[in-house]
Amino acid sequence: MIEIKIIDEKRKQDINIPNESFPLFGRMIPSYIDEKWEYKIKHNKEISEMCFPNENYDYDAMKFNSVFIGAYDGETCIALAILQDAFMKYMYLYDLKVSKKYRNQGVASALIQKAKEICLSKGYRGLYTQGQDNNLAACLFYVKSGFYIGGFDSNVYKGTAQEGKSDIIFYLDC
Repeated sequence: MIEIKIIDEKRKQDINIPNESFPLFGRMIPSYIDEKWEYKIKHNKEISEMCFPNENYDYDAMKFNSVFIGAYDGETCIALAILQDAFMKYMYLYDLKVSKKYRNQGVASALIQKAKEICLSKGYRGLYTQGQDNNLAACLFYVKSGFYIGGFDSNVYKGTAQEGKSDIIFYLDC
């Protein structure tokens, strides 16, 4: 049985679960028309994979403005959500990842549910995060989880190895 827990000092090494590849099978294309966000989906002709580099998070440096939520199978951390305090009324979902073996089993949804509880307890209105437009699985997960598009950043990756991608900003009211 998967258990959702706050990661504290004694489990601090668990915040560095490795990133694993995910499929790139399309792109979410948002548009803002008449003060309303909409999106279309463009599927890739071929499916490829991508893996983000491991972050090497520093619990001691981050613990003052972050909440770490882990999903555990026994004593093994199999998924992670990191929330960070923000200057506005939405807490920032800084990272969300699930080990490949546990994907599509409701683990990420359970982490989001716990994140919503934490947001409310800290006086926030909800969560916000971003997803790369070419990570269609993540973008569709956010929409399915009740997030809505609140912004789009087409400049964030210019001049980087990720050039050609954009970030979609997602919000969730709790």
